[in-house]
Amino acid sequence: MSKQYGIEDFLSDLIADACISVLPQKSMFNVDNVRVGKIMGSGVLNSSIIHGMVFKRSVEGEVNKAESCKIVVYSCPLDIMQTETKGTVLIKTAQELMDYSSGEETMMEEQIKSIADSGCKVIVSGGKVGELALHFANKYKLLVVRLLSKFDLRRLCRAIRATPLPKIMTPTSDEMGYCDHVTTDEIGDTSVIIFKQDREETAVATIMIRGSTDNIMDDVERAIDDGVNTFKVLSKDSRLVPGAGATEIELAKQVTTYGETCPGLEQYAIKKFAESLEAIPRSLAENAGVKATEVISRLYAAHQQGNKNIGFDIEGEGPATKDVVEVGIQDLYLTKYWAIKFATTAACTVLKVDQIIMAKQAGGPKPKENKGWDDDD
Repeated sequence: MSKQYGIEDFLSDLIADACISVLPQKSMFNVDNVRVGKIMGSGVLNSSIIHGMVFKRSVEGEVNKAESCKIVVYSCPLDIMQTETKGTVLIKTAQELMDYSSGEETMMEEQIKSIADSGCKVIVSGGKVGELALHFANKYKLLVVRLLSKFDLRRLCRAIRATPLPKIMTPTSDEMGYCDHVTTDEIGDTSVIIFKQDREETAVATIMIRGSTDNIMDDVERAIDDGVNTFKVLSKDSRLVPGAGATEIELAKQVTTYGETCPGLEQYAIKKFAESLEAIPRSLAENAGVKATEVISRLYAAHQQGNKNIGFDIEGEGPATKDVVEVGIQDLYLTKYWAIKFATTAACTVLKVDQIIMAKQAGGPKPKENKGWDDDD
């Protein structure tokens, strides 16, 4: 795991459980089905998995739970819409004032009642929720959620298969989404709303990261993103190769051996290609504060004896090596394959360049040098 030395076992188990819980049987694994939430407090080892989509908010009204519910999503505020043009209303009597205010209430109640009559139990709004709308939502036992992020709104629509509506209107059956459980909970002292699906195809898991500082949680989030993408690659191709530089040294050894059999100038290019493969174990050694030359020479000596799984031991003293397969240090085959392929393509592209067009320096003509002038002039 990237820069998470010491808690890699805990994080790998956490990521594996989250990915397996949302792994569909028929379609490909989607990395968007594993979301990450961060709540400050406690420690990293108290991070947990919540099966569902989690938002760090509390519900707007009195209703805080819904089961097997249809959901309507609005990208606009849940309030009385403003008119496009300004108008002046002349009120002469107290009765006219009462009728004017009751007209607004009647209109809002009709809109909320039509939503309730359509079978919806949950309203998700992309803007503010008006007090009058919230009053009638409580009256008709509707759960109201406000999401200010349009990205969260889009993710929720994809998870519950809903269509966001641009204005307050009665939704059709095709525009409504469905969720098995909508509940509220508390993690630490933070209120959260959980949308949980029982179906595998639309299942979402959220890894809630706990930590004492934002920097720690950001590092763990990057490690989890790497782990989820690793799981996606494994679901496509489960082949693994030895890590810790063992694969690169073995490839370099075999490419060098092949280069010695080639005559002419090609031999130099092949040997340089093999030398470039030493970059990975060299970087590992330098990052660990060990002399890279000694590490690479020991790796070559071990591989010449036929020990193909010998790699750099970061936990050993000095330039140590060990069998990395025995201790479970392995890399993805597809990652190595595409890394070498792209690097080779990039190098070939550079070598194909036979002309370089030099650009002139920007700006107008330089001022003439007036020789013989005094500084005062």
